[in-house]
Amino acid sequence: MSKDSKLRQEHDNVLSFVPTGEYYFNKGVQAYDRHDIKKALKYMQRAAQLDPYDPVIACQLAIIYTHCEAFRKAIDIFRHILAKLDPGMVECHYFIANNYADLGFFNEALYHARKYLELDPFGEYREEAEELIYVLDLEEEDETGAISYEQDELMARQEEARRYLEAGHFDTALSELHKLIKKYPDFWSAYNNMALACFYLGQTEKAVEVLMDLLEKNPGNLHALCNLAVFYYHKRDDEKLEQILRGLEKVRPVLLDHQYKLGATFAIVGRYEEAYLWLNRLKKVGFDGDASFYYWLSRAAYHTNRQQAAEAAWEQLVELNPEKKGCEPWNREMEKKMNEKNVQFILDRLNSTELPERFFGIFMIGLSSNRSDIVSHPDFKPLDDFTLTEKIYLAHVLESDIRESFDPDEVFVRGHNIACILHSHYGPMFPGYTNLMLAWFSIFLTGLKRGERFQNESGFAAAIDYLWHHQKGDKVSQQAIAREYRISVSTLRKYANRIKSLL
Repeated sequence: MSKDSKLRQEHDNVLSFVPTGEYYFNKGVQAYDRHDIKKALKYMQRAAQLDPYDPVIACQLAIIYTHCEAFRKAIDIFRHILAKLDPGMVECHYFIANNYADLGFFNEALYHARKYLELDPFGEYREEAEELIYVLDLEEEDETGAISYEQDELMARQEEARRYLEAGHFDTALSELHKLIKKYPDFWSAYNNMALACFYLGQTEKAVEVLMDLLEKNPGNLHALCNLAVFYYHKRDDEKLEQILRGLEKVRPVLLDHQYKLGATFAIVGRYEEAYLWLNRLKKVGFDGDASFYYWLSRAAYHTNRQQAAEAAWEQLVELNPEKKGCEPWNREMEKKMNEKNVQFILDRLNSTELPERFFGIFMIGLSSNRSDIVSHPDFKPLDDFTLTEKIYLAHVLESDIRESFDPDEVFVRGHNIACILHSHYGPMFPGYTNLMLAWFSIFLTGLKRGERFQNESGFAAAIDYLWHHQKGDKVSQQAIAREYRISVSTLRKYANRIKSLL
């Protein structure tokens, strides 16, 4: 046998041992059968990561989550299977019913148990579903001995609105939620979802109004308070943000989901000590978070000088999302500090002959801790040499009082926010950071001339990220980018097409 053929055989053997989704699925099932739930969960999470479109793997993962009493997470996966992976896997309705019953939401449980029997009257879980319905009927019978039809309708319409929201169809979700609230004015979760739909559409003021209305009707609603804090943070309304945070500091939620919401909110707004308190507490009690949980835990640990804990959390994040490798907050923070001190780098951009480069230079002023050194530097060109668009953007970055007069529709605000989102995802340490930012400002300036309003900030940021990688020939999936920016694939495609139309 020749040396070349021997190498080829060894290479083929190596490839044959590369684990697949099926491999980890089988390992997970074996561990589950041995009642080793911790390993079963780890293997099944990896299987779902490698083969995210396999409904059988997703279903088994959800069943394990149910065993771990992560009922809401299991429900989300079962819903995803029915909505996206395999609508014919109707037994998911029965599994959803069981999870809702464990959570104490008996009307929701009844709805799904009945839905399962309606879709598969002779199915594998027929007897179990009928028994569940019988038990729940005893719990929830009203004076007439029947479950209210309105409760079933409410549940169905809530799920429909949620599917629209998750798919990125924010206008449709908003319309459905308006109808829902009009008929059920005490259905508080609909208000929170409506506020999020407004926020994703770029209607931040409207989103705040919805939450204020909710808090007037249902004081102390934790999700509303947390969402309001995030909205004020994005609006840079520091006074109102601080007022909300002082209240949240006194909250002591019992439910794990509420503790996670609180911890993640503190992390998002940069209150890392409080964030670490709640997120680390969840980790200690065995809370099995998703990738975003470990992301915020790592950032909170890093920014509170707990390097070992930060690294451990990041390792768990990379297991769930390998694309995060190399994006550790400590690496990016170090490079960011170096660039902030590089006054000459910013001045070179400001004096460029290319307008996108000058906009990038203005953006870097906003990040710098040496603003006064830059503006007072001899090489800082006279303000009269700036174009009108540069002056407007500079006024925004320097937080001048005149900015609102020149940007009443806040188009520059949204353009800057999109740049900030891209910066937060990559940072100056990323090899192509400068080129990525220049690509964005080129698109922003072109869109500005054509009347683009840049309403969905996350949608535009994700789209430029995806198109930039695609142009370089990088192998990156739409699903991965959409997941990274917490939007749907259809939303990513929509804004990618919008950007293409501007090129």
